[in-house]
Amino acid sequence: MFGLKRKEEARPKAKQILKSKTLDGPATSYLKFKICISGSASVDVATPGTQKKTELMGRMIAERGMVLVTGATTGIPYWAAKGAKEAGGIVIGLSPAASKLAHVKTYHLPLDYHDLIVYTGFDYSGRNLLLTRTADAVITICGRVGTLNEFTIAFEDHKPQGVLTGTGGESDEIERILKIAHRGMGKVVFDSDPVKLLDKVQAMIETDEKRIEALTYVQNPPSANRKRG
Repeated sequence: MFGLKRKEEARPKAKQILKSKTLDGPATSYLKFKICISGSASVDVATPGTQKKTELMGRMIAERGMVLVTGATTGIPYWAAKGAKEAGGIVIGLSPAASKLAHVKTYHLPLDYHDLIVYTGFDYSGRNLLLTRTADAVITICGRVGTLNEFTIAFEDHKPQGVLTGTGGESDEIERILKIAHRGMGKVVFDSDPVKLLDKVQAMIETDEKRIEALTYVQNPPSANRKRG
């Protein structure tokens, strides 16, 4: 399916390995990459096959050792969470509700296929900001106005983004919107193949991590961390 077996076997699990120096010697941080799946909670605009591709994306995120972050909602994010959990991955949701009760009773949102749900209490607009900033990259699948809001937040934050084209809704309009907006294409990549798209997004994250690692080394050179006699 979409070349999954061939490509995923050769792809190492992703994690952020930042090496720095402390007064006690070298320190290494083993942080996992966090990928936000942004997409429509209502899938009436999704094209045929979108659910299959979305679950595949979630599964690949898990199989690569990354953490899936969602808006703890129905539709596209729910399908991605399902794929990730069925592959044994970690899924974190950020809810617009202020409590578990409000999440279920007021917003009518699901609780399954997540390891942790953070109840932000900031409604959808505030949740969207926290959601995109929680992640190292955002992948857009299908989507309506709320998805476009998450995309533009991440775009202004210069965050790596991937758009899975051919899935309907905003995902098939974003490239055109960027062209007529005259702000450049930013750090956004496009592909209709989930495997190829995740490869591109992961490569961008790894490039950013190398810059951070270099900056960390400059701020903490070995000579500055030697114990004083």
